[in-house]
Amino acid sequence: MKRTHASVVIAFVLAGLVTGYLLDLAIVSNGAKAIVPPISLPITLTGVAALVVAFAWPVRRAVKGKATKHLDPFRAMRTAVLAKACSLSGALILGFGLGITLFLLTRSVVPSASTVWLALATAIGAAVLMAGGLVAEFFCTLPPDDTDTEKEEHAHA
Repeated sequence: MKRTHASVVIAFVLAGLVTGYLLDLAIVSNGAKAIVPPISLPITLTGVAALVVAFAWPVRRAVKGKATKHLDPFRAMRTAVLAKACSLSGALILGFGLGITLFLLTRSVVPSASTVWLALATAIGAAVLMAGGLVAEFFCTLPPDDTDTEKEEHAHA
C-alpha cells in the first residue's frame, strides 16, 4: 500500500467543496433550511484523529525497532488502512465544510455568526482528522530496503 499523495488529497478537498456548496444551494433553492453541522461533529472528528494516531504509535515503535513486544502484521495493516481512510475522509469532509461555509458567506443575507462558525468548526475538525490520518500513515511506513548490501551479497555468491 502506498501513502496518500498530495494530489489525491487536493482532489478530495475540491470534490467536497463543490459537493457542499451545490448541495446547500439545491436545498435552499427548494425552500428548506441550509445545512448546519452540529457541534458534536468537529469534536468527534478530532477524537477519531487522536485515536488513529494512538493506534499507529505502536506500529511506529515496531518499525523503528524500539518495541518490546511483537507486533501483529495484520494489526499494522489494519492501522495503515484506517489511517488512509481517515486522511481521505478528512479531506472530503474538510471540503464539504468549506463548501457550506462558502455558501453561507456568499448569500445576500448573511446568516448568524454561530451558523458560520459551526460550518467552519467542522472544516477545522476535518482538517485535524486529515492531518492525523496522514501522520498515522507516516508512522506505518516501512523504511526503504537497503539494496546496496543485497547486491554486494549476491555478487559474492
